[in-house]
Amino acid sequence: MVSATLASTDPAVPRSEPPRDIPGKRRDGRFFQSLCFSAAMLLMAALVGLILSLAWGGWPAFEKFGIGFLFSSEWNPVTDEYGAAGPIVGTLITAVLSLVMALPLAVGVAVFLVEFCPQRIAHWLGIAVELLAGIPSIVYGMWGLFVLAPWFAEHVQMPLVMSVEPGSWLDRLFAGVPNGANIFTASLILAVMILPYIATVFRELLLSVPSHVREAAYGVGCTPFEVVRAIMLPYIRRSAVGAVMLGLGRALGETMAVTFIIGNSHGYPTSLFSSGSTIASTIANEFTEATGDMHIASLTALGFVLFLITFTAIAGARLLLGAERYR
Repeated sequence: MVSATLASTDPAVPRSEPPRDIPGKRRDGRFFQSLCFSAAMLLMAALVGLILSLAWGGWPAFEKFGIGFLFSSEWNPVTDEYGAAGPIVGTLITAVLSLVMALPLAVGVAVFLVEFCPQRIAHWLGIAVELLAGIPSIVYGMWGLFVLAPWFAEHVQMPLVMSVEPGSWLDRLFAGVPNGANIFTASLILAVMILPYIATVFRELLLSVPSHVREAAYGVGCTPFEVVRAIMLPYIRRSAVGAVMLGLGRALGETMAVTFIIGNSHGYPTSLFSSGSTIASTIANEFTEATGDMHIASLTALGFVLFLITFTAIAGARLLLGAERYR
């Protein structure tokens, strides 16, 4: 070490020069930084512009109806009386029901593809699951209207309605016109639509679990269920919230498939099989036919409310992730 030190201080030994600051590279770096900053600011400007346009367009409805706009189910274009409560409740119910139905299936599909399915088959099954996400929503809506709804009304809804005792809580839960177009079937369509998104993300997350961790768990005698429950799922717990939020955001904003099969009734849904509406389906049904200024303003206000609901869900997920990070 002494000889190395002496060699470094010997004036006869040439010293390495510091890297030169090349003006061209420095200019290119500043240009690239400015380009990335501009892209980020452009995205933020688009987001702010969207929020302001929705708020400005919906302001006449908020000004006339006040906070009652969010709690009234009245929707009458003839008298220019509008309330968003029915579509809001329908949006939340269908999104939550679809997530409850899709999440266990998506996790099961992902676990099967990662843990139990042979690699040659898993590759093609994974491609098939991803292809389901590429099917247009209107195709799901037409399938739901012409195939699922009649089958559901004949083989599920009618037997349930006929088997329950009149006046019981089950009778109130399953009440509704037996045509298959209701809140539950719309949620079922949404579950089919968001399942490939959640399953694909969960599969990639499970593949990110180190193989030696799983092998160590199997080595100490854990069963596959114990490995999945105690090792793999806790390992991806934080990232799994993002997968769930992806499916929830898809369910909240879905339009055409829900419009085909939900029944499009603006009142509060009173049972699992009653007709209803969502914010997106209401806008899709009426925006092109809206002629009055207040009608257009109310539909725009509905869009602003949908934005707030989606933003609240995403912000809540971020808060959960932040709390989990510092736990």
